[in-house]
Amino acid sequence: MHRENDRKMIKRAMQNVISQRLFRGKAIVLIGARQVGKTTLLKEIFPNQNDLLWFNADDLPVRDFFSNVTIERFRSMIGKNKIVVVDEAQRIENVGIKMKLITDNFPDVQLVVTGSSSFELANKINEPLTGRKFEYELFPLSFNEMAEEHGLFAEIQKLPIRLVYGMYPDVVCNPGDEKEILSQLTNSYLYKDILEWERIKKPDKIVKLMKALAYQIGDEISYNELSQIVELDKGTVEKYINLLEQTKIIFRLSSYSRNLRNELKFGRKIYFCDNGIRNALINNFSDMEFRQDAGPLWENFMVSELRKYNHYTQNHCNTYFWRTTQKQEIDYIEEKDGKLTAYEFKWNPKKKSRVASTFMSAYPESIVRTINPENFYQYLGVE
Repeated sequence: MHRENDRKMIKRAMQNVISQRLFRGKAIVLIGARQVGKTTLLKEIFPNQNDLLWFNADDLPVRDFFSNVTIERFRSMIGKNKIVVVDEAQRIENVGIKMKLITDNFPDVQLVVTGSSSFELANKINEPLTGRKFEYELFPLSFNEMAEEHGLFAEIQKLPIRLVYGMYPDVVCNPGDEKEILSQLTNSYLYKDILEWERIKKPDKIVKLMKALAYQIGDEISYNELSQIVELDKGTVEKYINLLEQTKIIFRLSSYSRNLRNELKFGRKIYFCDNGIRNALINNFSDMEFRQDAGPLWENFMVSELRKYNHYTQNHCNTYFWRTTQKQEIDYIEEKDGKLTAYEFKWNPKKKSRVASTFMSAYPESIVRTINPENFYQYLGVE
């Protein structure tokens, strides 16, 4: 799956952040979906490093080594190396305890751990490494990263392509092969952790659920409706959605509710972490000008890009959507320090945005933004 063009590294926003955290006495934990570039990023941070020891836990001998490891075995293996990378660490049994052995007994060694399956990694690492780690998430490429690489104007020109094929590094670096790469991603890599770790007996149901979610991006979801579509009970549907979120394929927004009796209090919207994955699931790679779902694709792109931007800039805010029982709505809300910023996403710049008067009456101090293809980059830190 890795291609020759992958060697041309597009500089990631996390590169400087991680570099500045090295050798501070804590492990670096980097999570993210498979194929988003975690390994490539670390090889860029540690180029031609002579004092680096790299374990790839996808390899059986590596897992065998960690299955019966002791401090003495670690000492013998690490030797004079100053950096230890454990790639795809979720595949190692009780990995957190074993990583704790390194951080506690080798204070001069920088431990870096990556994982594509956060639910496994979190369960095994969080408690043993409490207070001993910096944790970060890597997403598919961001618009900001692409604009830094190619220039703002060039990336604006390619916006319709990004909305259809997404921002996975392998997709971006191999124009012309997007459909093949996305097909491989959706048919194998994305499901690997879920199917392997959860031993799901009906993988076809996971695929059917993902397709159902793909047709509902930007809409409020109903677990009851999804359970009927997928022909699974509601509890199983919720479990599968949790797994899809934990493996960084989708993410959820909750509804914002504070003042009004008719506000939705338990609503959920689901987005895909990457537009290309979503379009591959429904096998629709039509150009934006011919699509009936251009608006939802634009919304999915912007919500995911704002999510990347907030994470990479460490802009800690709560995110929601807003809707009433009378169907008045706001696409996206950020809440920080008690202040609200409301966003409406319009694919057609000429289409006027009408902000719900009910929302403005209830939250008069809110800032309201309308984001379209002519101004979107201003909200992603690109100048």
